[in-house]
Parts: sequence; structure tokens; C-alpha cells
Amino acid sequence: MNPAEAHILKQVEPYKSIYLHLQVLIEHTLPEADLLYKWRLPCYYIDKRPICYINQSKDYVDVGFWHSAHLSKKWDAYLVTEKRKVVKSLRYKTLDDIDDSIFISILKDVEGIKQKGFYKKDV
Repeated sequence: MNPAEAHILKQVEPYKSIYLHLQVLIEHTLPEADLLYKWRLPCYYIDKRPICYINQSKDYVDVGFWHSAHLSKKWDAYLVTEKRKVVKSLRYKTLDDIDDSIFISILKDVEGIKQKGFYKKDV
């Protein structure tokens, strides 16, 4: 079994269900994405480029996007920066918190900018 999948399956509820739901959305939206285990976290990559990671922290599941500097400003209302310089994330405490259409739209936006650097100044 993939170590990232094992990590997901060992989560306690409700986080395990959130992880599994996000995994289905990511793999359905970005079928070319590879689920890898990096930094003790499930991370999705396309062509060796990081797309996002999933992490259970405190009382929520965090889906972090490294290329957030290039995302459309329309997603700012949904993304959390929490004093981070590069990563912005979506946070979910329950399955009901997940808006599939917004999550999928952000994934598609990230897929379109995956060749760009993490910082806005990068070309």
C-alpha cells in the first residue's frame, strides 16, 4: 500500500472521511496527479510539480496549495494564509464544510498554473 494511502486510512473520524472525500475529488479532477508521501503528509504531484498536500491539524483538515500566489483573487475569500509566505489552504472541520464545486474549481486553477514558481515574482 502507498504510504500516503496508509496515512489517510489511519486517521480518526471525522478526519478520515474528509481525507477520503478530498482524495476522490482530487483524483477525479486531476487523474494524472500522483499521490506521494512527502514530509509525512499525503501530497499530490503532476509531472514532479507539487499541486497540494492534505494535513490534519488541530480540529480541521488543511489542503495546502504551494502555487497560491498565482491563483485567481476570487478564491481569496475561501483560502487561509495564516501568516504563511507561500502556502494558502482550504480548511474543513466536517464533510459538510466541503463545497465540491469550489474545491474542484481551485484544483483546476492550480493545474493551470503548476508550471509557475511558488512566488509571484517567479516566471
